[in-house]
Amino acid sequence: MKIQGLLLAFAVLFVGCSPAENATETQSTQVAAAAEAPGSDIPRGPNGKPDFNGIWQVLMNANDNLEAAPPQAAYQLVPGDFVPVPAPEVVAMGAIGAVPASFGVVEGGTIPYRPEAVARRDENRANWLTSDPEIKCYMPGVPRATYMPHPFQIFQSESAFFIAYSFAGAVRNVFLEDPGPAPLDSWMGQSWGYWDGDTWVVEAHGMDDRTWFDRAGNYHSYQMKVTERYTLVSENVIEYEATMEDPTIFERPWTIKMPIYRRLEAGFELPQFKCVEFVEEMMYGRYRKGRESELGF
Repeated sequence: MKIQGLLLAFAVLFVGCSPAENATETQSTQVAAAAEAPGSDIPRGPNGKPDFNGIWQVLMNANDNLEAAPPQAAYQLVPGDFVPVPAPEVVAMGAIGAVPASFGVVEGGTIPYRPEAVARRDENRANWLTSDPEIKCYMPGVPRATYMPHPFQIFQSESAFFIAYSFAGAVRNVFLEDPGPAPLDSWMGQSWGYWDGDTWVVEAHGMDDRTWFDRAGNYHSYQMKVTERYTLVSENVIEYEATMEDPTIFERPWTIKMPIYRRLEAGFELPQFKCVEFVEEMMYGRYRKGRESELGF
């Protein structure tokens, strides 16, 4: 009887304790799984860091205007009888030359220009047709190259990070160690990158002050520094942030944020849009032999 009672006690103890132990073990497993969940479904390289290799594109109108703006008849407007109307040079484009609405990507809503810098922005906007570097096929600079309506391709390995852009054949070689000050200003500037956890951070400076942020005339000086953050939130989506610092133009640093999507078409390759030859007539046609006879003088 004593042995039977002892066995019964052990049985009760086993029944009473096993579920709790199993529950604790299950809970520990769930906690571990939850800890590993963020970023667990993203591609990673041999070093365990996110793999950004691929062709990407922004699908929004940030290149039209970084700030929120309603649609309008054209990028270049002139005074009309009642409201501004498209400039004569673009009026024949009709709806194709109209500007879609922009929902804005600037944190806080507006770019914090210094009061004395706003006039230059407005002048750029009023003279878009002759001033926007995109029209002349100049390389777009940083961060504009990212959100132009053209794809770009990232080439990443443990020893290199390189970005090729479709527009104007622009490229960026991102140094993996800080190379120091840029030796001279250039259209795409000088970039170097490093990891902050699973986020790839790129610092860019030394950019030509002739580049703009968008078609709305937003601009910067040669002293601007851009800090970009690329975070792979899923296999096919990058969360992109860029913070601009330029105390000569802006009252404080400001940030834009937008998603970038992977191009998933089968066999898709980065298309070339080397547009220099497309603007030769616009920029140099007046020097072409025979131009006078074509124009009737």
